[in-house]
Amino acid sequence: MTSHQNTQTMKPATAAKKLGVYLEATPAEFREGVVSRSELSALQADPPEWLRELRRNGPHPRPVVANKLGVSIAGLARGGVTEALTTEQIEALKQEEPEWLLRERTTQAEVRKEAVRIKEKNAERAEKARERNA
Repeated sequence: MTSHQNTQTMKPATAAKKLGVYLEATPAEFREGVVSRSELSALQADPPEWLRELRRNGPHPRPVVANKLGVSIAGLARGGVTEALTTEQIEALKQEEPEWLLRERTTQAEVRKEAVRIKEKNAERAEKARERNA
């Protein structure tokens, strides 16, 4: 019996998310088709000009915008940013440093510090448990 392997495909939205680009800014042929795993790998390994341009100048999806600004996605929403932004718009926001951005960056820094504290505490507990069991 011969096994037939089906090519795994994904929706364009999933592929765009994996590539870190805003779906609506991709070419029509990308948005209207399906993307196989091998096609995705090829796009990641050797991105075409349209993909390089999108990654360089945007518009960028919210997770990328949040990362570039150093805030959470929820922080973007609280700041009123609900749409994709270009690199130029992101740089302008960084220069302006609106109050909401400073506040969200502070919040994000506190969240990261707390995550590190919890991770260290859990590691300490695990080490004590190993010592007790040894």
